[in-house]
Amino acid sequence: MKFFRRALAFFALLAVAFRAVGSFLSWAQRQEDAPADAWIDEDEDEFEDA
Repeated sequence: MKFFRRALAFFALLAVAFRAVGSFLSWAQRQEDAPADAWIDEDEDEFEDA
């Protein structure tokens, strides 16, 4: 009985770990798709237009 409880706990922990990794990768993918306006230097655009 103890073995079955440990095996069940192991698989439950494994499932939670895979779900967490999948969630993190999904979040990382959304971050890549979002525009990165923070690094745009507006002064640099003025020099290119001149």
